[in-house]
Parts: sequence; C-alpha cells; structure tokens
Amino acid sequence: MPGKGSSGERVHWSEQSTLRVAGVPIQATFAEAFDMKMTRIIVTAADREWCDHAAAAMTGFGTSVIACGIETAVEQELSPEETPDGRPGVAILAFAVSGKELEKQIPRRAGQCILTCPTTALYAGLPGDRKVYPNRVPLGKALRYFGDGYQISKQIPHTRPDGTQETIRYWRVPVMDGEFVCQHDVGRTEAIGGGNFILLGRSMQSVTLACRAAIDAIKKLPGVITPFPGGVTRSGSKVGSKYAALFASTNEAFCPNLRTLTETQLSTDTKAVLEVVLDGVDFSSISNAIHGGITAACESVGTDGLVGITAGNYGGKLGRHHFHLEQIMAERS
Repeated sequence: MPGKGSSGERVHWSEQSTLRVAGVPIQATFAEAFDMKMTRIIVTAADREWCDHAAAAMTGFGTSVIACGIETAVEQELSPEETPDGRPGVAILAFAVSGKELEKQIPRRAGQCILTCPTTALYAGLPGDRKVYPNRVPLGKALRYFGDGYQISKQIPHTRPDGTQETIRYWRVPVMDGEFVCQHDVGRTEAIGGGNFILLGRSMQSVTLACRAAIDAIKKLPGVITPFPGGVTRSGSKVGSKYAALFASTNEAFCPNLRTLTETQLSTDTKAVLEVVLDGVDFSSISNAIHGGITAACESVGTDGLVGITAGNYGGKLGRHHFHLEQIMAERS
C-alpha cells in the first residue's frame, strides 16, 4: 500500500521494498491459498499428436472451480520410457473443492475427451495403491459401460514399492480403431489451490514477456500446474460483488484504468497487470514454482519491463496456506 514519504508525498510500496530480484522490487506480502482435492492421470497414445489432442480436450474449460468444476492442466510430457504402455504420454493434474466433485468431473471429461480420441489409453498417475490412496476416482469403472457388454476386465499382478503384491484392474473397451484400455480407478489426495503472484508491468508487451518466462520455468517443475490460458489470467478477482448473484468480481485495486476511481494498489508507471495462479500437490511444490516463476520473470525483462511483483490475499480469511513472497525468495536464493 502507498505510504507517506518524509515530505508527505505518497510513496508506493515498490519504492520501499527491501527485497529485489534482478532489480525488481518484491512486495512483503503473501499469496493466500486453500485446501483442494487432487488426482493425477496419465494419457498415452500411438503418437505425440494424438496424445496432445486428447490432453488439450481433457483440460479445456478447466481454469477455475468458480465455473468449470475443476482446475486442470498438463503437468508434464512423458516419454515412452515413463508411461505404463511404452507410448508417448502426458501427466494431467486435476483439482476440485471436494472429492465428490472430482469423482464427477474426471469420468465425464475422460469419456468425452480421452475415450473419443484415436489410439488413446488412460492410466492412474499417482504413485501408490489403495493402501496409500483409499479414496478413489472412477476411470474404467465408469467408462466400461460404453462397451455395451462387450468390454473385458483384465487383472494384472503388480509389485508394490515395499515388495508386496497387489492386483490392478484394467478395462478393454471395444472402439472403432481397436480397443480403449483404461485403468479401473485412480487415487485422490489432499492438495492446495490458489497460490499466486502478480506481475506489475510498464507495458502489456513487457508483462507478457515476463509472464511467458515465468510459465516456461514453472513447466519444468513437477507437482504443479497453472490452469489459466497460457498459465496466466488478466481477470484477477476479489471475493464478493455489488451484484448479489456473483461471489467473485474484478479486483479493481489492480485495474490500471480505475486508478483514479478506487483505492489503487498501482503506481502511476504500472500500465498492465497479469496474475499467475498455481495449484500444487503440496506447499513445497507451489513455493518452488513461485520462486522459479518470479526469478525467471524478473530476469527476463528486469526493471525496464516490471514495476514490481506482489500477490493476492484476503487478509488470511480465505485459505489457511500463506505463501510469503519475501520468505520464499530469500530461502531459495
């Protein structure tokens, strides 16, 4: 927030910041995140192109639980050596506010987007069995009925990490290019959603370059996704609205065009603002992504492109997970 200088003029926080990355000031604030439920699935196909088409469809309209039901994106591409069937693949993370919602959304999207895509197969992606993840999300358990009675169940012995045996069930569902192989179900677990950092740019071009550098860095990290288009959102929101039907609305404090009409968080040289929102498997995954993303953003354009970096929070009232930017950047430098 702006303060008063020695002469009484308003001083923006970026001028007072004690922490800088590549000269860019980092505000002493925190990103506020909340508990979610998460699962991980693996999609494979005969070639990379079919795999990418399936993943794009599966993760489409998966930016925010506010309207999409789940937040989902590709975590990482997988080589044939990293997949259950030795074919090109992708790992997809999906997050929801409840296990019930996750159990509804995953089979629906898989049925419309993976089952329909030529040559694909679908597997559980969390490393652990029912002893580790007793709560399950249906995959083939739900999709097998498309086989109309011609589907076949196959159970394959598998050695657990501790050396004991378990049996994993798969379904073979007849389709017009052969068969769709799908694991029976996948575990779900606790996770965190809503981690974020906000980039304040001197121009739309400069903040775009900074955001793309941040997302490129985050893509290399496991256990985290950035579900918005290109990993970035311009429609940063606050809780509540003047309209009773909405429980989220534009965060006017970060809108440059409203600088003179509201209690702004922006200095006069901030012309465009973009936000990176993160969902992760745990606190450490999101912290690493915040550090990597901020570092890459600042180093890509420096103070010529960025006025500063801050984060969105609601004073700790929304979520119990607080990612303090200064602490994250200092501990990992």
